Amino acid sequence: MLGRIILSDRDDEWRWGLTESRNSKSDTTTPPPVTPPPYATMVTMITATIIAITTTLSFFLISSPPKTYYHSLYISPSLSNNQSISHHLYTLTRRPHLAGTAANAEAASYVLSTLTTNHINSHLVEYGVSLTYPDSRSLTLTRVPPDPPVVFTLRQDVYKDDPYADVADEVEPTFHAYAKSGNVTGLVAYVNYGRVEDYTTLKKTGVNITGCIVLARYGKIYRGDIIENAYDAGAIGVLIYTDRKDYGGGGGDTRWFPDDKWMPPSGVQVGSVFNGAGDPTTPGWPSSIDDCERLSDDEVEEGGDVPLIPSLPISGADGEEILRSVGGAVAEEEWQGDKDAPVYRIGPGPGIIELSYKAKQVISTIQNVIGIIEGKEEPDRFIILGNHRDAWTFGAVDPNSGTAALLEVAERLGKLQKKGWKPRRTIIFCNWDAEEYGLIGSTEWVEENREMLASKVVAYLNVDVAVGGAGFQASATPQLDQLIIQVTKQVQDPDNSSQTVYDSWVNATKYPEIGRLGGGGSDYAAFVQHIGVPATDMSFGEGYPVYHSMYDDFVWMSKFGDPMFRRHVAAASIWGLVALQLADEEILPFNYSSYVYELQKSAEDLETELSDKSISLIPLFKSIEKMKKSVVQINDEIKEIKEIKGWTFMWKNQPWRMRELNDRLMMAERALTDRDGLSGRPWYKHLIYAPSKHNDYGSKCFPGIDDAVENANKVNTKDSWRSVQHEIWRVSRAITQASLVLHGELT
Repeated sequence: MLGRIILSDRDDEWRWGLTESRNSKSDTTTPPPVTPPPYATMVTMITATIIAITTTLSFFLISSPPKTYYHSLYISPSLSNNQSISHHLYTLTRRPHLAGTAANAEAASYVLSTLTTNHINSHLVEYGVSLTYPDSRSLTLTRVPPDPPVVFTLRQDVYKDDPYADVADEVEPTFHAYAKSGNVTGLVAYVNYGRVEDYTTLKKTGVNITGCIVLARYGKIYRGDIIENAYDAGAIGVLIYTDRKDYGGGGGDTRWFPDDKWMPPSGVQVGSVFNGAGDPTTPGWPSSIDDCERLSDDEVEEGGDVPLIPSLPISGADGEEILRSVGGAVAEEEWQGDKDAPVYRIGPGPGIIELSYKAKQVISTIQNVIGIIEGKEEPDRFIILGNHRDAWTFGAVDPNSGTAALLEVAERLGKLQKKGWKPRRTIIFCNWDAEEYGLIGSTEWVEENREMLASKVVAYLNVDVAVGGAGFQASATPQLDQLIIQVTKQVQDPDNSSQTVYDSWVNATKYPEIGRLGGGGSDYAAFVQHIGVPATDMSFGEGYPVYHSMYDDFVWMSKFGDPMFRRHVAAASIWGLVALQLADEEILPFNYSSYVYELQKSAEDLETELSDKSISLIPLFKSIEKMKKSVVQINDEIKEIKEIKGWTFMWKNQPWRMRELNDRLMMAERALTDRDGLSGRPWYKHLIYAPSKHNDYGSKCFPGIDDAVENANKVNTKDSWRSVQHEIWRVSRAITQASLVLHGELT
């Protein structure tokens, strides 16, 4: 249930009785009757009134416009510039810029220069981190005679009239970051997507892959989990290919890039196979550019987050060639390819694969770019906008559509500053490095600044891929749901000027679907899952065919992703407007009603799952009820403050009250973390949101409980089920703590 939540355009508090009826109380209060004052008092009152009117007029004549004026100006056509965004993207993607390379350092300098030019105080933060690159690789298929062996070239082809052909050699050879070095030979077996359930299917059909090299196709789960699952099943090596059913348009007559958006037959999805977050050699502490404590290679392997068998990513064409050499039983229909693909069989063999891979591991310098617009009234409260810069190749979609949008936000806010705007709270721009290797730049920065960030960050707003196609997508921690909906109602849809982004969102999905941030797929992970910061992740488009290949270039974006760069403009508008609301609103625009609803629904789902077990969920339901009451209370407080005449001036009269209220709204998310973290995964502190144990991209409700249930179902011992009950108590205590924070009073 925690994967996503469906919301209507109205606040869903009504489902829980969290507010009074909309018509139960007037917005104004009838004043009591007043006794006419004596003459002298009346003169005094008239004089005071004249002075007050004069003062008010003077105030409005000499003061800056209200914040709402600047917010409207921010999304006006006069400030947005799709040509500027296009220029930023073109500049950032002229060369491949993998983490740790000179080209990526140049891209960092460009981002730094752009922020500085827009009067944003900016600097570089460097770390020395452990990265891997390919040293040598080879792949040979031995087929049944008389068919000769096939030696694969493992190259992505340059397309006709490719404007980047002159720098194509700068693209690193296709590889998996942190893959195990080794030479292995074995029969090949086809394992579909390499999920746990796929191996269960193989086991039921009597197929044994022990000692085999498995062939899996990309999709459904994270590549690192594909390799881990293969190792657990007894495989000695893994090949992961890009099936045209998923990335190639689904038919042999389909055209591919540059004639269409689909992945060419030689396209390869590269990527990391590290299952953790941050530098693998410095788990939980920052990697200094100078000397620092590091784990040895053996200690890293013992940690369980790097693969123990070698692997390679390969193209769809090479994957089909290997599949033609596989015999044995015909795979079930769900495992088959498109209508023009060969028949997929499981094997093992008779085809034999010889796989060789050698990695070079180095300590490389990476660079985060940090830009700061200091807040005027609350400089010690931070709104952070984050995007990573490093790319496996050219990175036009992933990630530099997001980088271009980040620079557009910075330019617009720079223009607002020239017009007199100053944010109430501090806005921080973060352009991360080495995200592709395992969220390294953001994780090292969060680990280095953990205590400061945990006490001062209001929210983290992530955009990784800003544009990969049409259709708005959003994920968030639940208290930010309504803010996202509100903002999308104010931004014009880039593909239909007669409606808003919200309108098109509703038309496409009936109700806005907001996902959750439990997966480990982007830089929000360190903020949400490690220190408990409210966060969002937003984009246009859901997946794109040339993902992580050398065809993710400016040509693809300008032809298929966003030809007019209007989606980039809309992405920057939504991103920046969410930031402005969080930075400038006197009362933080958080609403925890969605949180209560989601916790309740997830608890009910868990109750159904454990209905035949001797497990008590009473503590969990009781804690959720406490949180519900606290949400009702704080919502009433906010309503009461807003009904006070002249409440916007309360900062001057009772600043402590507003500050204390906002601190409760900000810190409730922190209370859902536990210092010990998940069992066996201590870096992940959040007890509501964390990656699925067998799919880093996925998210499970109550991940600690889910891990314990999975283990108990497997071993079925008294102690294992006692662990399930313990995890339920842990989650219950965290929710109770969040309730107390929202309530704001000691017991």
